[in-house]
Amino acid sequence: MSNSTELPIVTRPRLPEWLRAQPPSGEALAIFNRTRGAVDDGGLHTVCEEAKCPNVHDCWGRGTATFMIAGKECTRGCRFCSVETLRAPEPPDTNEPQHLAEAVARMDLDHVVITVVNRDDQPDGGAAHYRKCVEAVHNTAPHVTIELLSSDLAGNWQALAEMLDGIPLDVFAHNVECVERLDSTVRDPRASFALSLEMLRRAKELRPDIVTKSSLMVGLGETMKEITEAMQRLRSVDVDLITFGQYLAPGRPGERYLPVTRYATPAEFDAWADEARQMGFAGVASGPMVRSSFRAGELLAAARKGGKR
Repeated sequence: MSNSTELPIVTRPRLPEWLRAQPPSGEALAIFNRTRGAVDDGGLHTVCEEAKCPNVHDCWGRGTATFMIAGKECTRGCRFCSVETLRAPEPPDTNEPQHLAEAVARMDLDHVVITVVNRDDQPDGGAAHYRKCVEAVHNTAPHVTIELLSSDLAGNWQALAEMLDGIPLDVFAHNVECVERLDSTVRDPRASFALSLEMLRRAKELRPDIVTKSSLMVGLGETMKEITEAMQRLRSVDVDLITFGQYLAPGRPGERYLPVTRYATPAEFDAWADEARQMGFAGVASGPMVRSSFRAGELLAAARKGGKR
């Protein structure tokens, strides 16, 4: 008889049909390959690859990519994210702003999303580097609208003010990620719903001309009531755009990643979108495969059509 103790096997619900992405073909495949070439040639990182986004074929097949700046390792270890965690990554690459700008110009984009890794090792949380990247893109391709998906800068409000002061930015995004009750389970201990909400409130106060945006994942154990309450709190700080997407464990649950508690149906995502619009959000993207940067240019256009700037 063996004395070894077997670890319990963590199972997840069966993946429904609506979550099975199809690879590109034909012209979309050609565009996908050109997009990959532009990324690789610039030595750049994308959240599409590092975070194993399920929409990489859809977005790259449209010639769009979400660039990830300030390194490919994050100083935080959220339990939903596949980006590698390091306490002290290499310093941000001083050449990255120009390389990023050149890639954006080469891809002939209309809208670019720049996301970041947390840089708690930096005195300003990485804010100065984030700003340099935005400015470089604007200077090289002034016709491109720019969206920055920012970290919380560890609540360094002076760094936030200096980063946003006069920056040529169209959308300031920061994700609350999950409902507040699940913060301690889902996110790194240094992150919280309250801190994220304050980040968004201050950003709007500092730059009321910039569209603000946030995102919620479902399938982590939240209730319908909690989703509604999270939307209400985001609207209370005048967030303009919101996205809803299904959490998909990027690795084996039980190692680092949380298991999926359930797969929400497309009808539920449609209902959340309707509810968000009724609350006054100017633009909503809601669906099983939606991520925070999904069809980002279209959401910005929706916000501006509704009178938001």
